[in-house]
Amino acid sequence: MARTRAADFEDKQRAILQNAARVLAEQGMDKASMAQIAAQAGVSKALLYHYYASKDALIFDIIRSHLEELVMAVEGADDPGLEPRARLRALVGAVLENYRGADDTHKVQLNGTATLPEAERAELLAIERRIVRCFSRIIPLLRPDLEPRLVMPVTMSLFGMMNWVYMWFKDGGPVTREDYAELATTLVLDGLGGVSSAAP
Repeated sequence: MARTRAADFEDKQRAILQNAARVLAEQGMDKASMAQIAAQAGVSKALLYHYYASKDALIFDIIRSHLEELVMAVEGADDPGLEPRARLRALVGAVLENYRGADDTHKVQLNGTATLPEAERAELLAIERRIVRCFSRIIPLLRPDLEPRLVMPVTMSLFGMMNWVYMWFKDGGPVTREDYAELATTLVLDGLGGVSSAAP
């Protein structure tokens, strides 16, 4: 008979992932050890290995979980009934809200994906592409005259603004996540000249 999972299996797994992300973000993918992760999570190494057979498995699951939550947030926020500008703004807001409290996880995604085996990188890339498609299909609605070859560079430039926000953004500071969602949308669509109308 197959062993059944403990009732709190998923809660413990989530806690391990959060603590592992903290250690990996602070120590780096190479220097962080399973012993450090177990200590941070308050579990034994044996229990940690019960959940994850290797550090690579941990890194993969941290990133996969993060991306799956992000794709659910973005696809859930995508409303074709909105006019295109408001639709894009809603997607930017969903991404920035999903990044709330996820700085460590986000750093693992940015720095850890390249360390994984090819098959796992491909799986993560497929999820990332689902997220990017939600944005890239709106850009031509806003700029029908835009050359098709430029749609992806514009889309990824917007992601550049969102993905590096953790480097400087502070909750409780003079700019809220909602403010920055409006600012980022305006910069992409209108350039710097449009920012005054987006300022809080």
